[in-house]
Amino acid sequence: MIKNICILFAFCIVANCHGQELLSPVLNAKYITRFPFRQFSGGVMLVKAKLNNIPDSLNFILDTGSGGISLDSSTAAQLKIVLRPSDTVITGMGDSHKVSFAFNQILRFPGLLLESLNFHVNDYDVLTSVYGEKIDGIIGYSFFRRYIVKINFDSLMVEVYSPGEMIYPRNGTILHPVFTTLPIQNLTIKDSRKMDFNFYFDTGAGLCFLLSDRFATDSNILLRKRKPLLTQAEGMGGKIQMRITVVKMIQVGKYKFRDVPTYLYSDEFNVTSYPNVGGLLGNDLLRRFNLIINYPRREIHLQPNAHFTDQFDYSYTGLAAYFIDGNILVDDVIPGSPAEKAGLVKDDIIISVNNNFSNNIMQYKDILQSAKERIKIIVRRNGELKQLFIKPKSIL
Repeated sequence: MIKNICILFAFCIVANCHGQELLSPVLNAKYITRFPFRQFSGGVMLVKAKLNNIPDSLNFILDTGSGGISLDSSTAAQLKIVLRPSDTVITGMGDSHKVSFAFNQILRFPGLLLESLNFHVNDYDVLTSVYGEKIDGIIGYSFFRRYIVKINFDSLMVEVYSPGEMIYPRNGTILHPVFTTLPIQNLTIKDSRKMDFNFYFDTGAGLCFLLSDRFATDSNILLRKRKPLLTQAEGMGGKIQMRITVVKMIQVGKYKFRDVPTYLYSDEFNVTSYPNVGGLLGNDLLRRFNLIINYPRREIHLQPNAHFTDQFDYSYTGLAAYFIDGNILVDDVIPGSPAEKAGLVKDDIIISVNNNFSNNIMQYKDILQSAKERIKIIVRRNGELKQLFIKPKSIL
């Protein structure tokens, strides 16, 4: 969820010529390649690619919410990539800072070679600890602007096509976002009242929906009687606190979703560019469609898939845990939350959740997405094992 926005202006020159008008032929989009992706919690997509001539594959998040392409600082150091300092400032959730660049790099997918890439370099240690797997970088606008990209959440495959004429499936709908380096889509939302507003279309956000606090306050869109709950989230700058609630209805194109889990973000660096944009639509909602992302034609096609009717996650624990040095460590416990009531404390090491001893943080998070169920957690605290029980509450 990185913001590095440039406003691009396109204009046409019309010439009056005597004689026959020459029209350029319209070329069909051509299939180039396909490769698999994996899904993390919240629908975040992980793809593998090779950098330059380095034989080992790296892990990249595929993110329409990134205004370029980036590489993790520790990965760059390990691979001895030459970096050059710059005055470019990258602004993201919770942070704004200058970055160095790795210029003129090559990225290799199966059947696809991307050349002349300029990676900005960032620290993604927090993302690695969130997902329990090394995150080497984020692929955004620098990739999407060159191709038509099909993302199939049923088969977990990405297909890449050259720009050109493409026939979309009939049982779907075509969005026409405003494309800068990030797509911005007008949505209809309803809670205390109904309104239309612009939101980023962000496949790198592992949530359904996010509103900037300023937009939520100025618009009075949220029901006052519903009290948001405090929670911890992660952004480019590290760990950040947000509040979580629900919005009665969100309409994307012709599709309506009810009672959508929604994060409220105190946007200190104005990442969301309010008042032009009110927040973002994330991949925990977007994964319910198979997507055709067509930057060259400024279109996105949505086709409901097998996950379209999946239940939203309304569970709330107030627990923040990260994979650090081989352990799943409790980092924060919100006062008054189910996690505190269960007796969990900071620096507890989670050994198992409901008899799952996998030490896989993604599996543990999935198990904890069970509102109102009593879940057994075994932790190690000061060298001793303790058995605790947590009952996640519902945000509805």
